[in-house]
Amino acid sequence: MISTTRGPGLVFPKGGWENDETVQEAAIREAVEEAGVQGDIMDCLGHYFFKSKTLQDELSPEGLSKAAMFPLLVKEELEFWPEQNNRRRSWHSIPEATELCRHQWMKAALEEGFSSWFAEQMISNQKKENHLISPDSSADQE
Repeated sequence: MISTTRGPGLVFPKGGWENDETVQEAAIREAVEEAGVQGDIMDCLGHYFFKSKTLQDELSPEGLSKAAMFPLLVKEELEFWPEQNNRRRSWHSIPEATELCRHQWMKAALEEGFSSWFAEQMISNQKKENHLISPDSSADQE
């Protein structure tokens, strides 16, 4: 998580994406720019809506925005990164991060998104284990 540039609390790196990149590439770029971390992006946790003061205009007076949340398996913490003078990065467990998180929609991503992600990982791992221990049917035919 990273400190905000405005006010208390912690947030996840976020931002828009350029025309020449995918939403996944944008997430990776934002992680480098704002948190100074690189790694492997995982499957999307889900989509979350939030109000953006910078996007309020005549087309969207509420400034409603939609964010896609992606976990990143961090493989490298950079010593230097673009926003290091404006932000501090910190590492927390999911319960700690939920407490420290500034925005309710990010808390929802932590609670709902990671819960379902962990459940999927457990099921996937269990299927792999069952497949590995199941007897090879061709060996029984000898």
